[in-house]
Amino acid sequence: MNGKDLHLRTLVIDSHCDTLMRVIGQRPFKLSQEHKDGHVDIPRLRQGGIGLQFFAAYIEPEYKPLKATRRALQFFDGFYRELDANPHDLRHVLSHTDIELARRENKIGVLLSVEGGEALEGDLGVLRMFYRLGVRSIGLTWNERNQIAEGVGDCRSGGGLTDFGVSVIEEMNRLGMIVDVSHLSEPGYMDVLAVSKHPIIASHSNARSCCDHVRNLADHQILALQRNGGVMGINFASQFVKHGEKATIAHVVDHMLHIASLVGCDHIGIGADYDGISRTPIGLEDVAKLPYLTEAMMARGFSDDEIVAILGGNYLRVLSVVLS
Repeated sequence: MNGKDLHLRTLVIDSHCDTLMRVIGQRPFKLSQEHKDGHVDIPRLRQGGIGLQFFAAYIEPEYKPLKATRRALQFFDGFYRELDANPHDLRHVLSHTDIELARRENKIGVLLSVEGGEALEGDLGVLRMFYRLGVRSIGLTWNERNQIAEGVGDCRSGGGLTDFGVSVIEEMNRLGMIVDVSHLSEPGYMDVLAVSKHPIIASHSNARSCCDHVRNLADHQILALQRNGGVMGINFASQFVKHGEKATIAHVVDHMLHIASLVGCDHIGIGADYDGISRTPIGLEDVAKLPYLTEAMMARGFSDDEIVAILGGNYLRVLSVVLS
């Protein structure tokens, strides 16, 4: 079987895009139309073979801390408007069962996430209401410190989870929400692994050994993720893939090979960060190009079973536990 055939027969899951920024932006944008700019829309999701796409509500710095919840609700409104406008193409994923239903219906599963725990404004009641509004994953921080923990860009104190942060993890476990540690400081990351009873994800984070950037995970963090049973989604932002030269598909696969050498292939996924990044690797210019990544993995020696796991099987394992 060639790479494209394998790719299109596989459940492909991408755990992070920022396309909702375009949905609620000032310029008219419809997810149903193929666009010449940006990275994600329904036609290109189809071309890329995506079976489940996480859509993040990214809370921009200017809305923190006092307007964060309202901003999250604006993103949720945009998400639901697109769901209503595209009933034949999209299925909202609220449970593990919805993923299989989307496949049977030939629809793209869409999962609503929040990037930045500031949106909770320090209130577990807001967390519970977000769950009722269809949110199933929360990235605890962006780069700054918030009521939950410190982000990678604001961690001088070396602090981990706050007391409120611990209660957020516990409540997310109880509700059935995916804990996302991308952007989280290292002490906070390790605290999450100590507190969470469920597997977690780093929805869009790479290997620091391949590219020495604070946003990437060190080897000991990846080993800790293995013990938790979690998954890290490989980010396509060029600056997180390769320093000093243009990133390519080959450099993306380098990260996968390094992680596989540490912990095997069961903890690798895709978290492209499309529509949230300015520069993509050559050959991965938008979501429609994802079949080329499968071809590149095959060329570098990954087996069909390993590729199926990386493209979606590993995330499916986590989702089957958390969203049961």
